[in-house]
Amino acid sequence: MGLSAAKNVPIKWSATENIAWRTKIPGQGWSSPVVSGGKIYVTSASASGNSITLGAACLDAETGKILWGIDLFKPDPGAARAMHRKNTLASPTPIVRGDRVFVHFGHMGTAGLDTSGKILWRQTELSYSPTHGNGSSPLLTERGLVFSADAERDPFLACLDPQSGKVIWKTPRQGSAARKFSFSTPLLIEVGGQAQLISPASGYVAGYTPDGGKEIWRVEYGQGYSVVPRPVYAHGLIFMSSGFDRPVLYAIRPEGAKGDVTSSHVAWKQTKNAPLTPSAVVVGDQIYFVSDNGMATCADAKSGNVHWTHRLDGNYSASPVSAEGRVYFQSENGVGTVIKAGKTFEALGENDVKERTLASYAVVEGGIILRTESQVMRVKGA
Repeated sequence: MGLSAAKNVPIKWSATENIAWRTKIPGQGWSSPVVSGGKIYVTSASASGNSITLGAACLDAETGKILWGIDLFKPDPGAARAMHRKNTLASPTPIVRGDRVFVHFGHMGTAGLDTSGKILWRQTELSYSPTHGNGSSPLLTERGLVFSADAERDPFLACLDPQSGKVIWKTPRQGSAARKFSFSTPLLIEVGGQAQLISPASGYVAGYTPDGGKEIWRVEYGQGYSVVPRPVYAHGLIFMSSGFDRPVLYAIRPEGAKGDVTSSHVAWKQTKNAPLTPSAVVVGDQIYFVSDNGMATCADAKSGNVHWTHRLDGNYSASPVSAEGRVYFQSENGVGTVIKAGKTFEALGENDVKERTLASYAVVEGGIILRTESQVMRVKGA
């Protein structure tokens, strides 16, 4: 996760330098751009008076031209209330697989499209009352479309049939944390030749069977809630952060885990500068992460020993990505910091697009696709 094999990825840019194109997207959304087959897919939400429209758009990755835009849901405005100031009604990131596109708006609906924008199905049966709006993105497995619905009350994990949108299974969350709401995206891994869904919730992270959503194991972390970062898997370890009020970065061994393995399968944990919002990225033997207030850290992924910490400009919600032996961090105020991956800190570029952004980069051959508060832009390589 967060690793790209793309070449000629840019190091230097600004609001005007090395920008191939920029396209204004109607409405608002913090869903990160997804690139597939030379096209970019995003979701957005528009409001007109008391009416709200949730939709998706497709852009040409080379020119930025909007190829199509489609309205999907018109939810009750009351369903959109109580949203966090950093959130939007279109924060979950789309999924593209072959000629299918899946878009998710949490309790307001999920839809399956084809890449031409034709609506194949819409699902609005799984209603719940989120806290601060929706944030977790879905995961597509061979068996279904999986997402968390960790609301304040009666949280659950759900799986939809990707062909029809019908519910395949729904697993209640059963944890002791007083605050039930969280926003993490599930991760699919293979352990001992068997697939597992890894999904953090308030108070614990668990491994589940993909076909039925049965819990296999769990690691508990007390009252941690509002968990946002997606887990990362490398070197046989799951790396995840435990949420508010004091995040802890955990490295967990899933091999052989069954039942409650809190006391036996935690390889290491880091309490200093752990992220509340951005996910981590593992490059080689090192794990890189940034706290919400801008403290970047590089540590040994296997032991947790810290190699360096460095304060970056601004606050952070977007997750770092890596390409060509570099790590890219994007701040909320539009500053992208590029560093050389390694055990010593070496900055290669600091790039300000002068516009707020919380979306993570999409890295492509010869460029970066960046979503800001009002537009999508392509940064070009040298």
